[in-house]
Amino acid sequence: MSTAFGPHTLRIDLPAMTDQIGARIRDHLRRTRKKGVVVALSGGIDSSVVAALAVEAVGADRVFGIHMPEKESSPETLSISTSLSEALEIDSSTEDITPVLAAFGAYRRRDDAIRLVCPEYGPGYLSKIVLPSVVDSDSYRLFSVVVVDPHGERQQYRLTPEAYLSIVAATNFKQRARKTLEYFHADRLNYVVGGTPNRLEFDQGFFVKLGDGAADIKPIAHLYKCQVYALAEHLGVPEQIRTRPSTTDTYSLPQSQEEFYFSLPHERMDLCLYGKNNDVPKEEVAAASGLTMEQLDRVYRDIDQKRRATEYLHMAPELAGDVPEV
Repeated sequence: MSTAFGPHTLRIDLPAMTDQIGARIRDHLRRTRKKGVVVALSGGIDSSVVAALAVEAVGADRVFGIHMPEKESSPETLSISTSLSEALEIDSSTEDITPVLAAFGAYRRRDDAIRLVCPEYGPGYLSKIVLPSVVDSDSYRLFSVVVVDPHGERQQYRLTPEAYLSIVAATNFKQRARKTLEYFHADRLNYVVGGTPNRLEFDQGFFVKLGDGAADIKPIAHLYKCQVYALAEHLGVPEQIRTRPSTTDTYSLPQSQEEFYFSLPHERMDLCLYGKNNDVPKEEVAAASGLTMEQLDRVYRDIDQKRRATEYLHMAPELAGDVPEV
């Protein structure tokens, strides 16, 4: 079936978008009386593009990058993120957050939660949590933990609500510890913190409140992931970053974003979210994303469900009374 809707629909004027975002960054700095931008560099496409946009906006001498690996980060994460700061010629520092996480009990608390369903879990084990694809079935989806023992044997266990919530709560220490260091450097330099969520993450609540969801400006939150990739090439982000598969880089086992959160790989998820947001006929969205109409309906329901479930992440603290002076 031919369709007028497809990946080309999401193409943007890259130089114009770069200028538009740069103007917003400069205006924000002027209004807040700050000197530059701090960006946490993960080696991923989003943080790399935010850093490159900040350099385009205010110059390399006013952008500061932070590399924050921990003991469960992918082995290549630090070298890849460092390659970006070198390519952009920005000042940066490396902060190993492992001791901070250990002091919080992040690893211990998570392991205790995993042992609620896998009692033998201990030193030398690796793990991640996964969610069944919404495309494959219309049944209620529940999280499981995948465990690999020291001998390489792989097992999967259905998580109880208590175990799931405790694992996520303990893992969220990673994003919140990193954000604390971002604001330390921002305060030290009189800079703002640049947030890195793209539109999929921002819309669907794929961030930790007061963790990676905290920022002073979010330059790419209005851009679909494919548009972020296009900007990366336009801005000269190194190829090894542009071709690196998207990963959460949060658990000790490699974990893609779609097996943990999103219904589909970003190329198809972009089309579904854009189609839903812009009332594109479902037949065209289904054809462009390679889905049946039934599968598309499941994806749309999942989008709505995530919006409802994560609405609180976008909320400012609620006041019990008005404070008109502020």
